Amino acid sequence: MAAKQNAVRKEREKRPALESLIEAPKLDRLVHERLRLGILSALSVNEALTFNELKKLLDASDGNLSVHARKLEEAGYVAVAKSFEGRMPRTDYKLTTAGKRALDRYLNHMEALIHAMREK
Repeated sequence: MAAKQNAVRKEREKRPALESLIEAPKLDRLVHERLRLGILSALSVNEALTFNELKKLLDASDGNLSVHARKLEEAGYVAVAKSFEGRMPRTDYKLTTAGKRALDRYLNHMEALIHAMREK
């Protein structure tokens, strides 16, 4: 009987963590997409990266990278600076403060999910 009561008590203790996830804000779908998460992650550990550096680092095509980078730019998560190096165009990307906050929120959300599942 005592063992059953302990099991019930432990199950009740788990509920707040799971309930807080249910009530938590939804996952940021803009950040959750694999390539956009890669862009934000790469920029979080580098002051700036060029289009070609991101393309090589993330093994992405020109079109795919440019579409996803534009979505992040439109959301205000990355800043884009276009210039020329000699006669060659150059596009530099930097993580904005809003992008850093969005990445932090996303990582905190994922950590909470992992923590809740491990407690289960």
